[in-house]
This record gives sequence, C-alpha cells and structure tokens, in this order.
Amino acid sequence: MTDQRDDTRPRRDPTKRFELEHPAPPEDDVRHTYSTGRLWAGGAATALVSGLLAVVGTLVARGLLDLVVLAPRGDVADTLTYTLAAAGCAFAATGLLHVLLITTPDPVHFFTWSVLLLTAITAVVPLSLDLDPGARVVTAVLNSLIGITITASLRDVARRSRM
Repeated sequence: MTDQRDDTRPRRDPTKRFELEHPAPPEDDVRHTYSTGRLWAGGAATALVSGLLAVVGTLVARGLLDLVVLAPRGDVADTLTYTLAAAGCAFAATGLLHVLLITTPDPVHFFTWSVLLLTAITAVVPLSLDLDPGARVVTAVLNSLIGITITASLRDVARRSRM
C-alpha cells in the first residue's frame, strides 16, 4: 500500500548542493520607501509625548516623592529645561531614524539598538553621581522611561510611514 499523505514541503533542487546556493527571499531584495512627511510628523508627535512624560515625571518626583530630578551637571533640573531636552532627544532620534532608513539594510533594527544603548547611558550616568540616592534613582528611571517611549514610538512610526 502506498502512502497518500499530502507532502507540502518544498522540494529541493537536486542540482543545488548547499543551502547557501539558494537565492535570498524576494522581500530582502526590495528597498522600502518611506514617507518623509509621515516620519517627521510622527517624530513631532513623539517629541510632544516625551515632553509631556518629562513633565509628569518631574511632577511625580517633586510632588509625590519629594525628590528632585537631576540635570546633566548634577544640579536640579527645572521642568521646562527637562521637557525641552526630552523633546529634543525625540527629534534627534527621528533624525537618526531618517538617516538609517536611507542608508542601512535593516534600519529599524539598528535604530532600536542605538537608541536603547543611548537610553542605558542616560540611566547609568545619574546613578554614578555622588548625590542624593533618591534623586539619582528617580532621574535614572525617568530617563529610561523617556528613552523607551521614544524608541517604541519611533519604531511604530517607521513601520507606519512605509509606502
């Protein structure tokens, strides 16, 4: 009796000896195009969200936890400066994403790693200062939240701005 199973596995070409001889899938050969307007509009929205997150974070730190958010020199950060810095980081990340979309084969992958590593730096630096431990931790947590928000938002913006 013969086996009548439906074998849907792709058949290998007997003339091809190694897997490396097979061509890459066609989707790897296609360069995607992106809408610059959508990308930067999404970057502006990301800047707004990250700025608002900085405001909320400083209000929680000062109002509820009675802790200060640190500035880069170890001083106390005022809310406006911290908000504008967060929004500026979002615009800088949008610029990085734009350059990577134009120049690299897997732009979102490299963007994600780059921004998450920069976020790790912004979290570690406050922890290394010789200041109030509560202020160091709240600043590191807030910097991490802002960086993760920027990364997640712009990853989605890149996906949605594909044409």
